[in-house]
This record gives sequence, structure tokens and C-alpha cells, in this order.
Amino acid sequence: MLPDATVGIPHHPLRTQLANEVHARPYELLTAPVQASHLAILSDESLLSSERTMISALCERFDVAPPTASARHYSADMGIFRLKWERHTEFSTYTFFHAAPFKQPFQSTAIELIPKEWLKDLPGELLAAIHVALIPRDYPKSEIEELATHFASNTVTGSQVAGGAAEVWTDFHIHADGFSRFLVQDNTLRSRQAGRLIQRLCEVEQYRILALLAFPLAQRYGQTLTRLDQALNNLTGKIVDIDNLQDEHQALEALTGLAAELEQISSSTSYRFSAAAAYYDIIHQRLDDLREERIQGVQMLHEFMERRLAPAMHTCQSVNQRIQTLAKRITRASNLLRTHVDVSMEGQTKDLLKSMDRRAHLQLRMQETVEGLSVVVLSYYLLGLTVYGLKALKSAGVGVNVELGTGIAIPIIITVVFFAVRRLKRLAGHGKEEAS
Repeated sequence: MLPDATVGIPHHPLRTQLANEVHARPYELLTAPVQASHLAILSDESLLSSERTMISALCERFDVAPPTASARHYSADMGIFRLKWERHTEFSTYTFFHAAPFKQPFQSTAIELIPKEWLKDLPGELLAAIHVALIPRDYPKSEIEELATHFASNTVTGSQVAGGAAEVWTDFHIHADGFSRFLVQDNTLRSRQAGRLIQRLCEVEQYRILALLAFPLAQRYGQTLTRLDQALNNLTGKIVDIDNLQDEHQALEALTGLAAELEQISSSTSYRFSAAAAYYDIIHQRLDDLREERIQGVQMLHEFMERRLAPAMHTCQSVNQRIQTLAKRITRASNLLRTHVDVSMEGQTKDLLKSMDRRAHLQLRMQETVEGLSVVVLSYYLLGLTVYGLKALKSAGVGVNVELGTGIAIPIIITVVFFAVRRLKRLAGHGKEEAS
């Protein structure tokens, strides 16, 4: 454990963990003859505690110290075999090593030393199972025809690796026992180098299967994407001809349906395609680390892998790019339809404003007409009152000429009423402005 500070400077909380990451998961020290059985099991992260429990149970059975409660990798010598366990993002690996002489490399294997009931209880689904046999340098070397007898196929793939320090042979087939096989001939391998070589061979096989998990998805959704592409082409061609609200709604519903279906495909495939690309890069790295050299007349490992794996990965990459491209095209079509709808709405708004303007003009004319009629009506009633008043004065004995008074009162009354109405209208307008 480091102190809390170095030269007085406090440590970052993750400094020790990050510094030790480069030393995590070390390669095993192996000396031929060695047999190894490797299992790659697909399991959710939630099963990590169950895996630790299984490892602890095996350790208790062989009286070995168990892994810590937070361990994600573990290696221990169980006596008759050695166990190496590693937890990865979406899978776990269990490798069992047995160092003892053997006559036939795959007649008896390391996995046979493991309790069968313990193996059956391992959580997850088996993704890759591999037997590796490391033949010591003092064993007599076999011809290619004899090596082929160890595999289900007469066609084997092989090469010199690690600068000629070893030869590797395989057929990449799953044999009757459910395991694929690698046969390694030790020429001048060092113990650490042998551990690295076996781990890289197991990783090439397991990451090949993991990368290919995306291939069925690419095959499944390829035709669906073609259908969506054609539907989008047809819909885009119709957008320019839309001239009514009903067609706009139908086009919007169709685009929404396409977008929803494509989003469902994207959510179902995005992680798998991204993981496949990452695993494919790891395979290339592991094959480069092998430093293969050709054995005359034999196909090398990376040639076989590229012949079958590369087309599958290119298909996955193509489907993933089609999904991204189709999503962008749907977005552009949506923007185009939205622009069309906006232009249509602007035209409708313009027509509505014109209609409102005409209506306001008519309302103003009507209002002016009503005001004129109001002046006439009010003047008529006031003039009538004036006539009654003049007649009353005449009846009272005042010498008033009713007709002459009425004639004089007409322009006066009309003028007074006209200006009174205008003043009331002006006061009402000020009141509205103050209220607003």
C-alpha cells in the first residue's frame, strides 16, 4: 500500500489501480508437455458474484485460497491442474492447465480432471471451447499427413510462430467432444513465451466467435433495410406533390413509422456491431503478435481467418453504415417535409391575414356607417325635443316662431352631436390603450 501522499502531493484515488492495470492478468509460465482446456462462457455482468462463488467452491474443494470479493481475474494451482479465470465485459474465460507427459495430444484432456458437477453449474452459455496441446521439443516431429489425423478434417492450417520458436496446427473445426483444437510444437519456447502463445491462440478463437455474433443480425436486417430504403425513396418522391393537409399528415405518419422501425433496428444492433468491430481489431492484433511464417504448402492461420472472417465483418460494417445513412436520410426527408408544411402554413397564414384585413376594413366601414346613423338618430331626437320646447314656450305666450327656431336649431344640434360622438370615441380608444 502506498502512503496517502508522495513528496507531499496527495494521490489521485485511481492512481494505484491504473498503474497496476498493465500488470493485471499475467501470462502463465508453461513448460512442455502441457495440455490446456479453455472455456469462453457468455454471461451477464450480474452473474459475476455467482462466478466468484463457483471459483471459491472449487478452491475449497482443493484447499486453495479463494479469490477476493472484488476480483475479476484469478489464477491458482489446484495440485492436479492449474486454473486461470478472467472476467471480461460480456463473457468469462476458464482455462485449465495440466502439465504431464502424453502420447496422444487430444485422447485425454485437461478438462477431464475438473469435477463434472462443478462444470455443469457454471453460469452462462458456452461460446467457445478449445483444447491446446503443447508438445515438447524432444518429441519426434510428425509429418503433415500424420498431424492431420489429430483433427476432424484432412485440411489443416498451420505456421511457424514467434520467430520460429514454435509451430501451430489447427483446423478451426468443433470436434465430436464439442471442443476445437490447437496443436503446438515447441521448438525453442521460453516458459513465459509458451504461456503467451497459448493464450493468444485461445483468444483468436474466442474473439472470432464473439465477432461473428453480429453476422446473423446483419443477415436478418439486410432485407428489412432494403425495404425501408425503397419506402423512403417512394415517400421522398411524393413530398413535392403534396398540396393538402391530409397528404401532409399521411406523409408525416409514414416518416414517423420508418423512423421508429429504423430506431428499433439500430437499438437492437448498435452494441453488437460495435463489439464486433472491437473484437475484429483484437483478432488482428493477436494474429500480428503470433508473427507467423509460412510452412511450405500449408495455409497460415491469418490467411484462413481473413478468407472467412473478413467478408462477414465487412457485411456487418456495411449493414451498420446503411443504418446510419438511412437514419440521416430520414432526418433530411423529415426536414424537407417540415419545410413544405411551413411554406404551406405561411401561405395559409397570409390568406388568413388578408381575410382578416378585409374583415377589419368592412368592420370599420360598418362602424363609420353606424356612427353616422347614430349622429342622425341623436340629432333627430334632440331636434324633436327642441320643437317640443319651442311649442311649449309659444303656448306660454312667448312670441316664438317655432318653424324659424327649428330651422336654426338643426345645424347647431347636428354639429354638437357630431363632435360629442367623436369625443366619446376618442375617450373610448384611450381607455383601451391604458387597459392593454
